[in-house]
Amino acid sequence: MSHGFLPISKEDMKEAGIEQLDFVYICGDAYVDHPSFGHAIISRILEAHGYKVGIIAQPDWKDRESINRLGEPRLGFLVSAGNMDSMVNHYSVSKKRRTTDAFTPGGVMGKRPDYATIVYCNLIRQTYKHKPIIIGGIEASLRRLAHYDYWSNKLKRSILLDSGADLISYGMGEHSIVEIADALDSGLDIKDITFIDGTVYKTRDRESIYDAIELPHFEALKADKLEYAKSFYIQYSNTDPFSGKRLFETYDEKLFVVQNPPAKPLTQSEMDSVYALPYMRDYHPSYKELGGVPAIEEVKFSLISNRGCYGGCSFCALTFHQGRIIQTRSHESILAEANKIIWDPDFKGYIHDVGGPTANFRAPACDKQMTKGACPHKQCLFPKPCQNLKVDHSDYLKLLRKLRELPNVKKVFIRSGIRFDYLIYDNDRTFLRELCEHHVSGQLKVAPEHISDAVLEKMGKPGVDVYNRFVKAYKDMNEKIGKKQYLVPYLMSSHPGSTLKEAVELAEFLRDLGYMPEQVQDFYPTPSTISTCMYYTGVDPRNMQPIYVAVNPHEKAMQRALIQYRNPKNYDLVYEALVKAGRTDLIGFDKKCLIRPRQGEYQNHGERNMRHDGKKGRTDQKPAKKKTIRNVHNKKASGTNMNKSAKNRADHSNPQRSVRKKK
Repeated sequence: MSHGFLPISKEDMKEAGIEQLDFVYICGDAYVDHPSFGHAIISRILEAHGYKVGIIAQPDWKDRESINRLGEPRLGFLVSAGNMDSMVNHYSVSKKRRTTDAFTPGGVMGKRPDYATIVYCNLIRQTYKHKPIIIGGIEASLRRLAHYDYWSNKLKRSILLDSGADLISYGMGEHSIVEIADALDSGLDIKDITFIDGTVYKTRDRESIYDAIELPHFEALKADKLEYAKSFYIQYSNTDPFSGKRLFETYDEKLFVVQNPPAKPLTQSEMDSVYALPYMRDYHPSYKELGGVPAIEEVKFSLISNRGCYGGCSFCALTFHQGRIIQTRSHESILAEANKIIWDPDFKGYIHDVGGPTANFRAPACDKQMTKGACPHKQCLFPKPCQNLKVDHSDYLKLLRKLRELPNVKKVFIRSGIRFDYLIYDNDRTFLRELCEHHVSGQLKVAPEHISDAVLEKMGKPGVDVYNRFVKAYKDMNEKIGKKQYLVPYLMSSHPGSTLKEAVELAEFLRDLGYMPEQVQDFYPTPSTISTCMYYTGVDPRNMQPIYVAVNPHEKAMQRALIQYRNPKNYDLVYEALVKAGRTDLIGFDKKCLIRPRQGEYQNHGERNMRHDGKKGRTDQKPAKKKTIRNVHNKKASGTNMNKSAKNRADHSNPQRSVRKKK
């Protein structure tokens, strides 16, 4: 047995003196005993409460014997697809198969099945007909009720039904999994465990469901997308652990899926205890000859300081999974973990990250959230910051200063994402100064996502004016401290509400910035986000107003190409997009043009291809040199404000609100 790791074989069990495990955890990821991996946290928590847990990582789903490796557990099976939804893990937004899997030894793709949670559960049921199965992790959590599945382009039932499992432990699961284990250990039948917050169960007894909101029947959801939009918004409005109600869906008039209210957030002492468990902080030694598990590299020397996010981005599933209430670890807990990693033989002096879903959230948005919860129909930062929002970086600053003072530490980076609007609302610029002085390595990645206010509204993001204010503040601060550091903006194409018109506006913004992103995220419809609901239904579920959605793959490709209009491979798509958008004025030789006409196409553009000096453009001119990332936000006209014509186009009004992820 590998000392310190949980059993992965009968030999390990024998060496540890274990005749029978209480739980067998089956996971789609390789076994990495680190608190950034869900299977490690849940297993270690159960172990801390006296339960014996073994792990079967990435079993061969084509071999029914693969799940018998550790024998029959006394209490039940725990099943998770892993740290990612298995379909996101396998496929790009264009539904092309990915070539590598960072959660598999050697990065090899194909070690887990599509819809892994369902497949693993069905594999278990072939041998253990009545053994309790509890599913969890992000795949099960976000598919806990009827949901739109992008990969099959269908509305699917609750994963509880298709998997044959007995319970879902949704969200982060620390509270609910211990309550489930204790209930089973006390002798309760799994069918009678219907009372635990943070769980979903199924029943045929309608009378046993009490104090609950009835969602539309599944058949009604399939028949009418508007019914699904209404149902989804009810779910969205009941994700808070303090105000959320019990919900249930009906299937075939005799089967009901019931979602209990979310589990309460962890207190700081509970968070501290979770991260103080005896993790080995590495992948299982059996993977070493296979090349190790790539996913450990970024997190091995990173520190998680918080959970949850009240940013409320429409494309992010955090509201459904971790929730909007910030939960934090104490400085003492984080420093204790840091004092372990700085003496690791592989530590090179760099702490890679100190953060969470949003690094600079270190407290609930307002005082009432920890007792009354987050407002069900209001956002903390959107469209404007709430008057009750507490903007304060002082605690985070103190933590970072303590970490910088540790021995062997050369640099403490912040890579998990700075919420730039929250930062800019802080009138005290101390955090911005220390961020630029100590925690940026030449480039700071931020996520404006888009620059059209019409699209940003649907994303739940602040208007472009807020981003421009941050750009200026960042630039000014770096000039003040004498550093040359730059911004790398993350951008998204084809989000609901974005037409070719808005995509062209974004291209013009990048033109004026002198920057072409190397990577662009095309909107990816994943389960349980407002944006995905809009993508499927064509309406904003918050107000039921129609919204434009780019669903045609070719149009999505055009919107994506516009963001990278300088790439020669995108020329045909950009040309077609500009023609369709009625923006052929951007095809020519003027400095404001995005692309030049090809040989023989010049005459078709007539006067639009004239230089401002009245001379015809030459078709043999070399393309303008691509500016490097070091040009970004580094000149007076660097994009802190759009040019006047582009800004006027971005200021158009759109009465329809709509909506899109850690990440």
